[in-house]
Amino acid sequence: MVNNVKQQAQEKMQKAIQALKRDLLTLRAGRANPAILEKVQVEYYGSEVPINQVANISVPDPRTLLIQPWDKSSLGDIERAILKSELGLTPNNDGNVIRISIPALTEQRRNELVKLARKMGEDAKVAIRNVRRDANDELKKLEKNGEVPEDLARRSVDDVQKVTDNSIKETDQVVASKEEEIMEI
Repeated sequence: MVNNVKQQAQEKMQKAIQALKRDLLTLRAGRANPAILEKVQVEYYGSEVPINQVANISVPDPRTLLIQPWDKSSLGDIERAILKSELGLTPNNDGNVIRISIPALTEQRRNELVKLARKMGEDAKVAIRNVRRDANDELKKLEKNGEVPEDLARRSVDDVQKVTDNSIKETDQVVASKEEEIMEI
């Protein structure tokens, strides 16, 4: 029962870290990365679908994204979706494919992106701490109901804290890595 609580807490903390990594992928770091288009939704035959379900996205060089739609009639819809997204990218439609040039980031924009990455990291840490609190509450409840001895409950609380500390450290490393990537010239 106690191991189940610890296991669930660890899994939830890992999910928070994975969500952080996914969110950080959408931050533009000055070089082309298809992941920045992941949240772009294209209107395709009356429904909103992710851009990667209507087109192939490739990176022919470090500053260019190439979008090849499977259905050429959807070129305009893809272009509109990119313009409508708040990515600040300008698509170049040549009738067959869409090219997006990724401009170099200004120092001010880099600093804004670093702040945003830190905020995302802080949000992930809050989620991890909330998981810790819930796990500790569950352990205390088990102890109070007499289902678990007091010493085992205390040891388990310490174990949950160790997992929390490791998760926070991993979150910091992920954010630091993204900051490095953003600040590269």
